[in-house]
Amino acid sequence: MHGRFGHPSPRQVEPGEYPAWEEALALVNRDVLATLPDQEPLRLMAQPPWEEGEREIVHVTLASGEWWGDHLRHDPAEPDRDPLAALAAVAEAAQDTVAERLWQAWPVCAAHDRGMHLSKDEGHPVWRCAGDGRDPGHVGARVGELGTQSTTAGSPSSLDRSTLLG
Repeated sequence: MHGRFGHPSPRQVEPGEYPAWEEALALVNRDVLATLPDQEPLRLMAQPPWEEGEREIVHVTLASGEWWGDHLRHDPAEPDRDPLAALAAVAEAAQDTVAERLWQAWPVCAAHDRGMHLSKDEGHPVWRCAGDGRDPGHVGARVGELGTQSTTAGSPSSLDRSTLLG
């Protein structure tokens, strides 16, 4: 199948191709489900390389296959060496795609009704709210934990949560 300008169309990533990104996306999709319950889960799509010898390009997409922003950068072994870096990369790509393709801030702080941004807290990727100008801001939740009361209940991921979420 070919897309624009005769270039091969993107394909859905098969299970097991990019395990660290797949496990990270499972956590990000928990946040999507908690905050956008009518939205289908995000997925990984791979764009074949433009030129021989290049690597394929992987994006975090809506269920429709649409995406926005940078692709996930990788060295074939790198994502598996640092699951927190993989989680941060997937969360950032997901936020770009959701915000630009759905035309809304995501995720939104429940306390301040403002978009949160990806940050780190004690080495873990978190959604941080800048506050409303009267307070210094705060961590809304660790990535994968929006709308949850527990950090361990019901994880859809086989990722070792003690490694990822401490």
